[in-house]
Amino acid sequence: MLRRLALRPRVLAAASAAAACAAATFAHASPSEPLDGKVALVTGASRGIGFAIAEALAAQGAHTVLTGTNPATVEDARRRLLERNPAASCSAVAFDVGDEVQCVAAVAALVAEHGRIDILVNNAGLNRRHTLDEFATAEFEHVLRANLVGPFVLSRECARSMRQRGWGRIVNVGSIMSHVGRMGLPGYNASKAGIEGLTRSLASELGGEGITVNMVGPGYIETDLTASLKGNRGFSDEVNSRTPVGRWGQPHEIAGPVAFLASPAASYVNGATLIVDGGMIETFHFGGAGAAHAPPGSAARATS
Repeated sequence: MLRRLALRPRVLAAASAAAACAAATFAHASPSEPLDGKVALVTGASRGIGFAIAEALAAQGAHTVLTGTNPATVEDARRRLLERNPAASCSAVAFDVGDEVQCVAAVAALVAEHGRIDILVNNAGLNRRHTLDEFATAEFEHVLRANLVGPFVLSRECARSMRQRGWGRIVNVGSIMSHVGRMGLPGYNASKAGIEGLTRSLASELGGEGITVNMVGPGYIETDLTASLKGNRGFSDEVNSRTPVGRWGQPHEIAGPVAFLASPAASYVNGATLIVDGGMIETFHFGGAGAAHAPPGSAARATS
């Protein structure tokens, strides 16, 4: 059930290769539920990529804590997960990842309740589309707080619990925008490049303590949050033409790699970035100028 906390005011090459590795090593690491007994915290899990990740971790046996900013929405997500998998163990907590006080309090409450947090997936994110002249400093900082500062705070707080057991997994959901600049997205681009740097730094510090830190960088994924972009025929066609597999990705295609990186099977993967974009980033690098971009000016939330 939902609890509203009482709060004080390097790119890995082919994703297919990683998927093949995951299939082989999951079986070696454990029978059918390699995450049995683990507690996983997934931010931005109310819908889209975050919900798919929560569902995948729960299917692997983890007690999965879904989080979001809206209590009703995240509780609905918990119910949907249980409807789809009645055997799943999951709970829902509402807090704002852009608020340090709420992040610290949320982790403390979850550790007090469950005794541990083994897996942290920093998926929640915020996007604002404006040209440089239109982008207010306060709004730029708001994006950074949600996309970069929040994951830093949550990683710091969760790592304390992980260190006590000498095991942990932190998976950051970045974006191909960690590597590709797009007009109208200065806050998003900066924050996603920052989360990749944070991933490598934390991997260097925590790897020797049994805690791995990695990043998954999605390309264009079809969710309700990208519906307006997908509905733009010209934009959608350009994405398809620039993606070697010829289509948009689906949330479960991000959840699979995240579940692998969160598992015991990925014990020697640390500080890595796995780009999951159907090959699009290669066309950004070598396909010439004029990469697809959405018209700036509208505000939107994003989870990748």
